[in-house]
This record gives sequence, C-alpha cells and structure tokens, in this order.
Amino acid sequence: MNSNSIQHQPAGQFEETRFEKIHNIIANDSVSGSIAVAQEIAALIKEKNNQNKPCVLGLATGSSPIKVYEELVRLHKEEGLSFKNVVTFNLDEYYPMPKESVHSYHYFMHEHLFNHVDLRPENINIPNGQVASSELHQYCIDYELKIKEYGGLDFQLLGIGRTGHIGFNEPGSHYNSSTRSITLDHLTRADAAPSFLGVNNVPKKAITMGIGTVKNAKRIVLLAWGNNKASIIKKTIEGEISSDIPATYLQEHPNTTFILNHEAAEDLTRIKTPWLVGPCIWNQELTSKAIVWLSVLTQKSILKLTDKDYNEHGMSSLLTNSGSNAYDLNITMFNKLQHTITGWPGGKPDSDDSKRPERALPAKKKILIFSPHPDDDMISMGGTFDRLVQQGHEIHVAYQTSGNIAVSDSDALKFAEVFQNIAPKNKQVISLISQLKKQENNSIDHPEVRGLKGEIRKYESFGATRYLDVPDTNVHFLNLPFYETGTIKKNPLGAQDLEIILNLISEIQPHQIYAAGDLADPHGTHKTCLDVILEALKILKPMDFMTDCWVWLYRGAWHEWDMHQIDMAVPMSPDQVLKKRRAIFFHQTQKDGVMFQGDDNREFWVRAEERNTETAREYHKLGLADYEAIEAFKRHHY
Repeated sequence: MNSNSIQHQPAGQFEETRFEKIHNIIANDSVSGSIAVAQEIAALIKEKNNQNKPCVLGLATGSSPIKVYEELVRLHKEEGLSFKNVVTFNLDEYYPMPKESVHSYHYFMHEHLFNHVDLRPENINIPNGQVASSELHQYCIDYELKIKEYGGLDFQLLGIGRTGHIGFNEPGSHYNSSTRSITLDHLTRADAAPSFLGVNNVPKKAITMGIGTVKNAKRIVLLAWGNNKASIIKKTIEGEISSDIPATYLQEHPNTTFILNHEAAEDLTRIKTPWLVGPCIWNQELTSKAIVWLSVLTQKSILKLTDKDYNEHGMSSLLTNSGSNAYDLNITMFNKLQHTITGWPGGKPDSDDSKRPERALPAKKKILIFSPHPDDDMISMGGTFDRLVQQGHEIHVAYQTSGNIAVSDSDALKFAEVFQNIAPKNKQVISLISQLKKQENNSIDHPEVRGLKGEIRKYESFGATRYLDVPDTNVHFLNLPFYETGTIKKNPLGAQDLEIILNLISEIQPHQIYAAGDLADPHGTHKTCLDVILEALKILKPMDFMTDCWVWLYRGAWHEWDMHQIDMAVPMSPDQVLKKRRAIFFHQTQKDGVMFQGDDNREFWVRAEERNTETAREYHKLGLADYEAIEAFKRHHY
C-alpha cells in the first residue's frame, strides 16, 4: 500500500462495495496504513511549498494518528521534509484543561509531532482549554474565522469514536455546526477513562471544530484501527445519514477516504457476509462462517438447515460449488464443531486423537501460559487452567507485565498502612505512605509507589495460582520493560522484551503455549504482549523442541472468538465455573470498580462467566450438547 493507493475513488464503483457510501481502504495493518497517510500529507506539504502557499492541516489526537505523526517526524529527520509552510488547526481540546497537563491535546501534539519538526510556533493552533467561560463563545467564533482566513483546511485527519463522533461532535450534532463548546457523551468519557485513571477524572466538556468546519476541508482521511471500532465503522459507511452518528455526514463529502485495518473493517458486509454482495471463493473458513451465520439467522440447528435456506439467503453458490446438498454440508460442519469440544485440553492419554483438537502424546505435557496482565489467565482461561493442572501436566504461567498502573492509590495506601502497623519504623513504608498521600490525582506514580503496586498484583497472582495448586517456582513475573512507564502510554517493544520471552520459552521448552489473542483490549497491551511472543516463535522455530510445540490463543476479557474460528472448546461444569470465579477473586484490587474496564461496566469475572455461558449457549443452538459454560481457543500456526 502506498500513498497513491489512498487517493479518492467513488464508493460503489465495484459490486463488492455496493453497500458502501464512503470510499475506504483496508490496509494490511495500522502501521502500513499510517505510513501511507503520512506520505500523502508529505506530498501535499511539498506541493503547497512549490506553489509558495501555506499547507493548512486539520489534525486529530488519540491513539489512531500516532503512527502517522511518527512517520512525519521520520520524514522530517531522515528525508528533509520541512514544515515551515505548514499551518495546523487541531480538532478539539478538553475543557477546562491546562496546556501543561499530560492529558491535554496541547501536550499530546507537542509530544508526538510539534517538538520534533520545524513547524513555526505561531502556525500552531490548538483550542485553548483555559479560556475563561465568559469568553468561550467569542473564542470559538475567532477560531473558526482564523481557519477561514487561511482559505479553509487543505487536509483534515480524523479518528472516530465509538459513538460515531468526529472531533468531539457527539450524537445530535448539527451537520452545519461550527467550532463550539460541547458536553461529552458518557461513552466518550469512558473510553478516555484509562488515561485519566478513572472516568470521574475525565472532563465533562470540550471545545471542538464543528461538523460543518470539517466538511469544508478539501480532503478528509479518517483512521480506524481495531475491532472495537468495527460496529461504528459499518454504521458510518453503510448506514443512513443521521445526527445520531455524526460521522455519517462524511457520506456527503466528495473527497473522503477511510483507512481501516482488517479488525476495524470486519463488520462491513463485503467482509462479514460477502455472499450477500456477490460471487465468493468458498474456502473452508468462509464455508464454516456462512453455515454458522445461516443457522443463527434462521434460528435452526445446523442439521435442520435445508437447500431452501441456503438458496434464500444468498448461498446457492455454496451448494453448487461444493457439489453437495444441504444435508452433506450440514453433517460436515456439525462434525467439525463437535470435534472442537474436549474435556482434555492437554490431550487425552491412550485415546484416538485423530478427531480431537489436541495430541494424546506426550501424556504429560509441559505447558506455558502467557498472561499479559496478572489476571488475564484466570479471567480468560481459568477453567482450562484448572483442568490442565488436575490432569497432571507441568504448568508454568508467565505474567508479562506488572499491571501496576491498574492499582488505585487508595488500594496501595491500604496495603502500605497494614504493613506500617506491623513494622511501624520501616523507613521504606513510611516513605511510600508519604508519597501516596501527597500524590495528586492523575499524576505519574513515583517509582517506589509503582513498585508497591506491582508487588500487590504479584501476590494476588500467587493467591490464584496457589489456589489452583501451581508451585510458586512455576510462576514467572517477567515485568517486560516496554510496560514500565508509569503511564498508559507504553514504550515500543525492545530487544530486552524479546530476550526475556526467548529465554523463558527456551528454558521450559513447552509442548503447549497459551497466549492472549484478545486484540480488542483498548489499551494495546494485549497486542504488544502477543507481538513479542510471535516474534520469539519466529526466531525459535528452527529449534528441535519447537516441532512439538502448539500455540493456542485465548480471548474472554474483552470479547470472544466467533464460532467458526474456534478450534478447541473446553466445557465447564457449574462447580468449575464457581472455582474459576473464586480464582479471579484473588485479584482483589481488580474487583469492585476496576479502573480500566473500558466501555463494559460489568466486572471482569461477570464478563467472563457471561461470555463462557453464551459460548455454551451458541454451541447448543447450533445443535450440540448443552453445557454450563465453555472456554474457547484458536490454534495459531507459526
């Protein structure tokens, strides 16, 4: 994908996009998509410079454009791209918000772009979150007029919120709105809560450019990464224009492109149900996906589907191409699902494993469970974890990060004061209590405080693993360096992170690796933790022991695998569900109002139980046995 590939073409030009009303491109990943956007911006800056004109850019904040800014900085430092002719207008800012706050967009833009390029300070325009309330109305008018004085925006970069907001234009915004103050939607504030260490710390208001201001830009590019954006992307691209989803107003703009990764695009009709759009290449994965979809749509178990069902729902070509009738397709799919179910996740000894998801041999396996945070193992696969222990396998669990930022100051103070009561003259404890009491809300933790919070999560983890009878010697706290910043923003993966993972896998030489494939984690830690594992597996692949190592990916903290994606389903009895719940409860600081729960207000143990119950219910609806709950896994072939 290069910069030329994102130039505008009319949506609906091809049959596969006939449901789509906004031109969009699905990049291989967010990095390649961001680089392409940065190259387009760079080309525009150069073109305007050659014309001796200013290049007026509308800029966005948030996680989506960070890689774009990184590439622009690289182009400046390594390829001489100059920003001296650039004038910038940022979309929005929280209100009230001091410029120097780490949560301000003023801070964000300087941190990620402005401090690293030769942009003239007088050409930087960011809404002022400190303007007096009595002056706010006129300030917004002046901001709007300044954009018009420059002839409008040449290029507007956007992200999208899960309410469908662009900038901070929340649902109900008028299509012709201009720069103004606005009250933030609760969902928007919930999404911002992690960086503010709690939703109560997120400002309730903001200053934002209006829909009309954005639509007047000559060129608009919107970025969306991750499956937590998939639903709103589908509604924006394929739905009707509505103030309920302000981003749909972009359907009226003649030069807009959405740049998506595969996860953000997964709900688009041409991706999710391509048989409703046009001819399909019916491979095994698409066939499985379609049959499950048809069963759910018709509310019939798989074995009850008929030729008529297939024909009436756009799947006649599946019958034709497979050379089968509905009965044969149904039996094949039913057997496929049935063979995913096993009570022996480590393999059943002395049995025929040809129709089981795992190998029978070796009967006792060495198993390494990677957990991004110190509770993901219990939340996402606690039942399977217990089953593996009870069936006699050698279990190792590796907590990749300390999870220290998820411990509240009040919890940390409680633990410190208990210890002070036991050892009242301990100078380190006295120092910790002093740090915690004088620490301001939203400030970065002192290293001593981070250390305490990490220890709290460490011993909560020991409580859970001991409950499941795992020896302490088999519990590994990796504390990967990329995580240890004390803030939501993490460092890039480095050589030290990779070396830690390589050394552990090489030392244990496991037959099974379990890792978190839950990439909907809105904070990115799960993805980073999976990336470093996959990179290690590439390096280790030539080693002899790796020929016997299978990798299983779990989900559950944020969402679950789709039915057609599941390769192993481990059922749980009511007693096992209760035991899993108790194991999760050892992580006491992550219960009752956890800070980083995202948009889901349920506690993590409730999410896990309800997702596991729903997975079991889905299996039963498709015509299989009725279990209390099921944990699901997908095998990763490296």
